[in-house]
Amino acid sequence: MSKPPSLKAREVLTILFAHGFEKVRTSGSHIRLRKGKLFVTVPFHSSKTIPVGTLKSIIRQSGLQEKDFK
Repeated sequence: MSKPPSLKAREVLTILFAHGFEKVRTSGSHIRLRKGKLFVTVPFHSSKTIPVGTLKSIIRQSGLQEKDFK
């Protein structure tokens, strides 16, 4: 897997919502999304870019491909 792009939480959420994920709950600064049996947790610090390792984890959890996040 190559280095994913630099994205903010709001951009990641927009991509996940476009792929059919729905918001399940918010706990503190984390948003939990679901699509069928897949669950994804996105840290929501609106002004900060999501770290590369965290974004890779979100991509893995979502079952989507890295190209969907570009």
